[in-house]
Amino acid sequence: MLLVNFELFIARRVVASKDYKSSISAPIIKIAIVAIALGMVMMLISIATGVGLQKKIREKVSAFNGDIIITNFDTNFSDDSQIPVSKTQEFYPNFNISDRVTHIQATATKGAVIRTETDFEGIIVKGVGEDYNWQYFEDFLTKGTLPNFKTDSESNEVLLSTYLANRLQLNVGDKVLTYFFDEQSSKPPRTRAFAISGLYNSGFQEFDAQFMVADIRHIQRLNKWDENEVGAFELFVDDFDSVREIGNTVYDGVGSTLDTQTIREKFYSIFEWLDLFDFNIALIIVLMIVVAGFNMITALLVLILERTQMIGVLKALGSDNWSVRKIFIYNAMYLVSVGLFWGNLIGIGLLLLQHNFNLFPLNPDTYYVDQAPVYLAWDYILALNIGTFILCFLILLIPSYIISKISPVRAIRFE
Repeated sequence: MLLVNFELFIARRVVASKDYKSSISAPIIKIAIVAIALGMVMMLISIATGVGLQKKIREKVSAFNGDIIITNFDTNFSDDSQIPVSKTQEFYPNFNISDRVTHIQATATKGAVIRTETDFEGIIVKGVGEDYNWQYFEDFLTKGTLPNFKTDSESNEVLLSTYLANRLQLNVGDKVLTYFFDEQSSKPPRTRAFAISGLYNSGFQEFDAQFMVADIRHIQRLNKWDENEVGAFELFVDDFDSVREIGNTVYDGVGSTLDTQTIREKFYSIFEWLDLFDFNIALIIVLMIVVAGFNMITALLVLILERTQMIGVLKALGSDNWSVRKIFIYNAMYLVSVGLFWGNLIGIGLLLLQHNFNLFPLNPDTYYVDQAPVYLAWDYILALNIGTFILCFLILLIPSYIISKISPVRAIRFE
């Protein structure tokens, strides 16, 4: 025997009736559906672009600095490597302090000046070796090739940003005359002639205006270090949200002579600004759900008012208050489902267009990216839909209580 849900059956008949679609409540119902759809669109866009921007900026900061930096205590995390760190560490080259660290690389930096016939620019030469992770710079590469440092002798190839190349009127294959100044200003600068193998553009002008990537052996020779001395170790972690916790574990494990710093600490202002996005996203979600909830409350009250006689008849036939309330809640949740469907369709469609065609540019001087990045993942999309559906259901329980106050006799006479 087929069991039929009585309340759901009545709700379906109400939704399918022609009178329902041409009733007085029809415009209000449409407004409620539009409010749900627009709210979902705004929530999807705010999460996808907010999280996308956070991830993109984090990746760019990590590309130039790693997630955690290990240096000598006396360096003060300067952009110019001063006191070397020995490479003969227990944690290098196979990092064994934390399994959350996915890669370790040795680097060194030194301030310099690039001089051409007409211009000059102050830069930071970042020395890297065979263990360097080129993953991010492969994505940033705009012209030429990445330099090859897997040679027996020092490589003169360097990677320069398009920003600096344009300012200095340089291109791939050009020679770069670079001057390194000694700590004792009385001594003349030492000169190195590099060849540009490739140009990169990270979109992060603060870094693009500074860094040129070169062979670490040049820095070692300029600083009179041996081949086992470097400026710092850069670590990459498997989950950036846990970088503080991992950083503390690394700090406890590297010994008393070495210091560690996460990029959240080194670039505190940038990450504090990024953290504000979490608050903004939460605020938008709350506002959208509140607006959509009030619209649904209005729609439900109008539906109840319009169907007062039906309520009276159902009560007269023996239906209890909760049974009648369920009919209208089913009806309202159907409207919520329609709004969520159109909201997801429009919202995800707009995000896919932005992801594939970059329709909405951003000012890189303000946002560190030139296009609005999009982060799409089914987990937050499903969570957002389920959360919105449940919250709307809970909100609608309150106005549906008015049904229990309706008298069957008065309701049947109501016009």
